[in-house]
Amino acid sequence: LLSLGPALTGFTREGRVRRLRGRCRTKPYSRCWTGPVVYVLDLADRLISKACPFAAAGIMVGSIYWTAVTYGAVTVMQVVGHKEGLDVMERADPLFLLIGLPTIPVMLILGKMIRWEDYVLRLWRKYSNKLQILNSIFPGIGCPVPRIPAEANPLADHVSATRILCGALVFPTIATIVGKLMFSSVNSNLQRTILGGIAFVAIKGAFKVYFKQQQYLRQAHRKILNYPEQEEA
Repeated sequence: LLSLGPALTGFTREGRVRRLRGRCRTKPYSRCWTGPVVYVLDLADRLISKACPFAAAGIMVGSIYWTAVTYGAVTVMQVVGHKEGLDVMERADPLFLLIGLPTIPVMLILGKMIRWEDYVLRLWRKYSNKLQILNSIFPGIGCPVPRIPAEANPLADHVSATRILCGALVFPTIATIVGKLMFSSVNSNLQRTILGGIAFVAIKGAFKVYFKQQQYLRQAHRKILNYPEQEEA
């Protein structure tokens, strides 16, 4: 039994602890040298993996920038005229063009985000009861409302955001068309486009204000009725 003691210690708790400690001292793996070619390829793969996100972001920003530059150049030729626009851009400083042309779509989008119709509508609701001529032209515009309905934020809706973007980018084309239709007697392309843009904004804003006011009145007078109970047969 004494000779079997060391062999039986492997089955005891102390023996298992010794075996686990011996295993923990051993290395989990051994690195082998694979040569300089594999090392360089591995280093290049890791560098490419880290640089790809930054390269993709730079490509996206560059694409958006050059798209804005192209849109600005097309807008200048459309508003001023094809030949006049080319002459203006050829005489201008290249640095000014690289900075000024991308600001055209940005300014159009920012201008579209100014909701001046809401301010006109607030003034209309505030002073419409004092102006009888508005009540004669638009009946029911100055009548009191039983409650004030809640108005949602238009920028929170993704559909409204896309409408703002599309409306801002299409505005120069619409202004040019309206200017040619309504102010064909004006010789200058720039003046005709500006007048067409002002007329389009004014007419569209008037219809939009009237439509919003009618929606406001309809929601203010809306009532929730009880469900009619069916008579028992």
